Amino acid sequence: MTTVVSADGTAIACTATGAGPAVVFVDGALCHRAFGPGPGIAAALADRFTVYTYDRRGRGESGDTTPFAVEREVEDLAAVIGAAGGSAYVVALSSGGALALRAAAAGVDMTKLAVYEPPFGVDPAQRERFARYAAELAPALAEGRRGDAAALFMALTGAPEAMIDQMRNSPAWSAFEAVAPTLAYDAAALGTGTGGAVPTDVLGKIAIPVLALDGGASPDVLRAPTRAVADAVPGAEYATLAGQTHEVAPEVLGAALGEFFGR
Repeated sequence: MTTVVSADGTAIACTATGAGPAVVFVDGALCHRAFGPGPGIAAALADRFTVYTYDRRGRGESGDTTPFAVEREVEDLAAVIGAAGGSAYVVALSSGGALALRAAAAGVDMTKLAVYEPPFGVDPAQRERFARYAAELAPALAEGRRGDAAALFMALTGAPEAMIDQMRNSPAWSAFEAVAPTLAYDAAALGTGTGGAVPTDVLGKIAIPVLALDGGASPDVLRAPTRAVADAVPGAEYATLAGQTHEVAPEVLGAALGEFFGR
C-alpha cells in the first residue's frame, strides 16, 4: 500500500498489483479496497497490467476534507494516475463510472476508459426516483442516521424491504454504515440537480477511447444508461457481457478489458 496526496491535501490510500501498463480501478458506491470487487478485478488483470486500486475519499484508509465537491474526487483520481506514471487505462464500475466519465471530460490524463453500467437515469421515472432518494439522503446524513442512509441506497437499487431488514442485522452492515456519508458523493457524481440524467453535454467533451459495458442478465434500467453513455461519448464503443449482472465476474470483465486496453 502507498498513499498519494490529492490537490487539496487529502491522503488517498492505494495498492498496486501486478506488472505491466498501469490500470486504475474506480469503485462504485459503498465499496473500497477491502470491501468490494477491486481485488478480484486486479487479480484478473495482474498478469498483463499493474492495477492500482484506491480508497475513494471518505472510505477505507483514505482521508476526507470538507467541503466536498465532485471536482475533489476528480483530483483524487488524477493524483492516483499521477502516482501510476502520469497516464493510465481506467476502469470504473457503477457510479464510479459517472465519476470517471466526468474526470475524462475534465481532461484527466487517461489512455482509455472502460465503464461498467453507470446508473444514470434515462427516463422520467428513473430520474424521479433518484431525485427522491437524494432528497431523503441529505437529512439522513445530516442527522447522523447512517444506517437509514444505507437503507435508502439499498431501496434505490431495488432491494426489498425484508432483505434490507435482514442486512441491517448482518455483520456486513457496519461496513456500509462506515462509508454511508460517501453516498452523497456518488449522488453528486451522477447529478443530484438533474435526477441523475445522462450528462450529454459533459460526455460530449471526452476525447479518449471509451468502452461502455453492460451485462446481458442485467435489467434494462442499468443497460439503457450504458447505451446512452456510448451514444453520448464521441466514438465510444458499446458491448454486452453475456450472462453477467451488475455483480460482474472479475474474470469475464478482465477478459473484455484486456482486449480493449491491449488494442
